[in-house]
Parts: sequence; C-alpha cells; structure tokens
Amino acid sequence: MSENSKTQISKLLVANRGEIALRIMRSAKEMGIKTVAVFSEADRNALHVRYADEAICIGPAPSNQSYLVGEKIIAACKQTGAEAIHPGYGFLSENAGFAQMVADAGLILVGPSPRAMEIMGNKLSAKAAALKYNIPMVPGTEEAIKDVNEAKGRAIEVGFPILIKAAAGGGGKGMRIVERVDDFEEQMQLAVSEATSAFGDGSVFIERYVTSPRHIEIQVLGDNFGNIVHLFERECSVQRRHQKVVEEAPSAILTAEIRAEMGKCAVDVARSVNYTGAGTVEFILDENLDFFFLEMNTRLQVEHPVTELITGIDLVKEQIKIASGEKLSFTQEDLKISGHAIELRVYAEDPNNNFLPDIGTLQTYKTPKGNGVRVDDGFEQGMEIPIYYDPMIAKLITYGKDREEAINRMIRAIEEYEITGIETTLDFGKFVMQHEAFKTGDFDTHFVGKYFKPESLKAQDETEALIAAVIAARIFGNYSVVNQPVETIAQTSNWRKNRLKY
Repeated sequence: MSENSKTQISKLLVANRGEIALRIMRSAKEMGIKTVAVFSEADRNALHVRYADEAICIGPAPSNQSYLVGEKIIAACKQTGAEAIHPGYGFLSENAGFAQMVADAGLILVGPSPRAMEIMGNKLSAKAAALKYNIPMVPGTEEAIKDVNEAKGRAIEVGFPILIKAAAGGGGKGMRIVERVDDFEEQMQLAVSEATSAFGDGSVFIERYVTSPRHIEIQVLGDNFGNIVHLFERECSVQRRHQKVVEEAPSAILTAEIRAEMGKCAVDVARSVNYTGAGTVEFILDENLDFFFLEMNTRLQVEHPVTELITGIDLVKEQIKIASGEKLSFTQEDLKISGHAIELRVYAEDPNNNFLPDIGTLQTYKTPKGNGVRVDDGFEQGMEIPIYYDPMIAKLITYGKDREEAINRMIRAIEEYEITGIETTLDFGKFVMQHEAFKTGDFDTHFVGKYFKPESLKAQDETEALIAAVIAARIFGNYSVVNQPVETIAQTSNWRKNRLKY
C-alpha cells in the first residue's frame, strides 16, 4: 500500500450492540469520528443507540434477523453515509463472506482481509498456514478425518487421551475428550454431529489432549505496510464451558524468554496471512511450559482492556488508524509491560446452577468507582437483560502496579458492585480472586472443575456474615457476646439473619 492511499474515515457504523458498541463509539468520538448505531427491536432503548450520532433499526430481536444480516448492515451504511464498519466481536466480526460484501460495496471494514479471515477461520487451514513458519503444534492430524476407522488408527498413534475437535468450531462445540480407545467411535460420531449442527461442517481433526493446559493468547497488530507487532500475552485459563470468565495480563508464570518466543511465533502466524488490524493468536501451555498453537481470532477480543491497561495502547483507535491506511506509529521495541490488569466478565448467570443464564430486570445497578477500576458495560438500572443475546452485563477490569494490587482492587470492586434482580458471576469472581491456586498462579483451565462447587459461594457468604456479626457486636457494645465463639454470636445476630435472607 502507498503512503498516499490514506482514507479519512468521518463516519463509522458499529455493527454490534451492548458494551463493545459503546466502547468502540467512545474511541471514535475522541478521534472526531461520527458514529452510527444499528439496533434490533429488542435494543431500541439500549445505551449504544442513545450514545451514537445516528441510529438505524435493522430488524426483529433474533440476531439472525438483525445483527447477522449483512445486507441490512450495508444498507444502513448507504443510508447514513458511513464509510466504514467496525464489527466488534461476535456476530459478523469473523465472517469472511461479510468482509467480502463490505469490500464489494466500496466500504472499509475495520478488520483484516477476507482471505485472512477465511484461512484463520478454519482450524486446519490455520494450522497449515502456521506450519510454514514452524510454529509448535500439538501432536495430531493436519487434515480433516471423516472415516471412523482411519481416525481411530491415527488416535492410537497419537496416544490417549485425545481431543476430537471441529475444524470450523469454537466455544467448545464439536469438541470431545476421549480417554479410551473403546469410546472413540461414539465420541467421534457425536463430535461430527454437533459440528454439523453448529457450523454446517462436520469436519473434525484429532489432537493429543494436554491434561493440565493453560490458555495463553498473544495480542497482535498489523498495518498495511507489513509491520506487525505483538502486545504481549493474556492469561485466560479460568473458564466455564470452554469459555473465559477471568483474564489477566501479563501471565503469572511466563518468563521473559518464553514471552519473547511466544510473541515471535504470534507475529509469524499473523505474517503467514499478511494480517492487518488487531488479532489474537491463541496457544496452550503445558505443565512443562511448552507452548502449542491453537488458533487465531481475527477480531478484537472481549478481554482486550487488560492489554490496553498494561501497554497504554488504545486498540480500537489503532484498528481505525490501520483501516484508514496509516502506518503503526510504534515498533516492538517501543512496547513495554507496565503493571498488571485483571478482567472479570460479569455475566447474568447463576454459578450455583451450572452457570446457566439468568435473565430478568436490573432492579439495582451501581458500578464500582475509584483508582484502578474500569467498567465496560451497556446497561443501566431498570433495564432488562434480553434473552436473545449473550448474557454478559459488563466487563469489570482492575489495574495495579503489580498482580497483588490488581487482585485486591478486583475484590474491592466486586464488593462495591451492586446488582439485584438477577444472579451474576460477581461472587464467583471474588471466589476466584481469593482462592489460593489463583493467588499463587498455580492453576489451569480445569480451575472451575477442580475447585468450584456451588457450596463454595454459600460458605463464603456465611463466613462474611460471621465476621460482620462479630464486628457489629463490638461496635454496638454487646460486650456479653464479644468473647463468645464466632458461631454463637452469628446465631444470635439479627444482622446475620437478615443478611442471609437476600
């Protein structure tokens, strides 16, 4: 690309909703760019609709009739005169067909090329691209396998336990762990069936199952002039249903040498498809600190704020600058890690009921404040959580000079966050922050399965009530009970009785 081929973006359409739509619009506003919101009928009163300079209704509540209809997004651009589209994450953000549709309409997509999306959107073609640069891979197959007998033979060669994965998959769909050869055929059929249902593609492949994996991802940025940098790692190992709940940057266990090696590999993966814009290269790290390429996400990640806080780089602004044809204004040598950041995804889910979504009305909604606290959200008190979309209410992010301070700030922020009317993951987040395995950094993607039980939150709640009962007794001069055992005080404390009603 020539340096003279810059395109001034004066109006940006954000093809998304909720917190990410607001977050993008705020950076655009700081850049002097007008914004256009699109919304479904369910989101007519949403905050991103009110914040934007213009807003266009694109259909009924179901996303397949609104946010996932590319033609409606393009038509909204034409109607409002928006030159560019930012897809955020989810919805059409990694859809190569939509990316091509945007290009064919003469519009700018704030994201990578359709080709890069297509290659990295399939785990097998992504692996093939990464292999050109000798990126470490988990032992397994490098092509799709449909014949059960052939697949079983390859699985025996790789060695059990093995992982059957959908080539077009994500979010844990079309994925099966197989411990024994006797279970292989049934599990493969289930994986193929699920992959076909979820993605319209039943292709699966096999990998050795890493028994104690950590999920580490590297943020990359590439411009249209061949410059690609990485912005260090994020640790995303605390997950439920193969989806992240807690993320942090930097990782508590990476050495400077491993960080540099992973960063180089991530840049090489991006280079293999001439990547432009913001993207994330995902790896798994085993108990020996050996890392292996998993996949590349060709979009802005949900957890991008932790990277922004430790680097001082606004990733959305960089995406827009790159899409406008600007060169990266910094080099790898300019980037440094400063401090530590942690993000908790605040979901409308019930941790006591297998993290099932819990829709309803936000009867109380008050966000935490103070130094080192950031809340990216798209709701306010009195609003309903729609049943049609992802149940994430907000992202709670804390920053500190080191990991300990970031953890302590997260605990404080969780305690200040007031949400009633629905169940949320706030108490679960506090459980994680206070758990010894997390505090010491000695955990993996099995954290929830190993350590969390619904009773954990009840015990945590009762412990806090006991302590409060003691404090209350002392404050109000009930000296007859001050020296009694904590349990005895709690039993007679009206504070505890009332506290546990709610």
